[in-house]
Amino acid sequence: MDRPIGVIDSGLGGLTVAKEIMRQLPKEEIIYVGDSKRCPYGPRSQEEVRTFTWQMIQYLQSKNIKMLVIACNTAAAVVLEEVKRALDIPVVGVIYPGASSALKATKKEHIAVIGTSGTIASKAYTKALKNINSKVQVDSLACPPFVPLVEQGIFAGDEAKQIVHHTLQPLNAREFDTLILGCTHYPLLAPVIKEWAGTSITLISSGEETAREVSGLLYHGETAYTDERIPTHAFYTTGEEELFKRLADQWLEMDVGHVQTITIDKL
Repeated sequence: MDRPIGVIDSGLGGLTVAKEIMRQLPKEEIIYVGDSKRCPYGPRSQEEVRTFTWQMIQYLQSKNIKMLVIACNTAAAVVLEEVKRALDIPVVGVIYPGASSALKATKKEHIAVIGTSGTIASKAYTKALKNINSKVQVDSLACPPFVPLVEQGIFAGDEAKQIVHHTLQPLNAREFDTLILGCTHYPLLAPVIKEWAGTSITLISSGEETAREVSGLLYHGETAYTDERIPTHAFYTTGEEELFKRLADQWLEMDVGHVQTITIDKL
């Protein structure tokens, strides 16, 4: 089916999921909307998150998308089930794929989750993990400084290292063997987080598993694009387009082309 996949996020973080979808489904076209102007979503109320998420969805509905990926963990924790009921296209979140991937990786059945304040407060990952395996032990930690770091393009260096290591200190004495990066911004900090975690801890990013779920739904529903083409992707931000483009080019390792700033808060 020659219709695009819509991907939404609070800012740049969802690019980690988009990148994996592009890798696994190289013929599919993606329309990406990042709400960088109002990022981060983590400290916001559930009502604000719900309103902002629906504004992004309404914008994408005018683009005739065939599937929606809510790549923001905070948004998925708040509105995923509501959006699934409301839309007549498949809707994929990032929480269950991430939980599933972590449970495959853990040997100790002891998993830690880091995320935004909103995601951690929702206990969405704990619920998802225990729904699959009731015996699993879960440690959770909110990491509010991480998203602003990424949105500024600070992925490495002394500042990133100092903030990451300080923020993760409460997990130092825990005995987990698997760490879920419960925000799609966090994989951009993965090398710094890995340095803190050491070789004995497996980092889990939901991107790969989410893309696998997208692929399965497309082929099961016979809506995958199967002809030959080089896809044209479209990128929209509510923030500053030059900064978004520079960081998107860097993370996706490609020229994303023109990035357009849009206004969605009047929809």
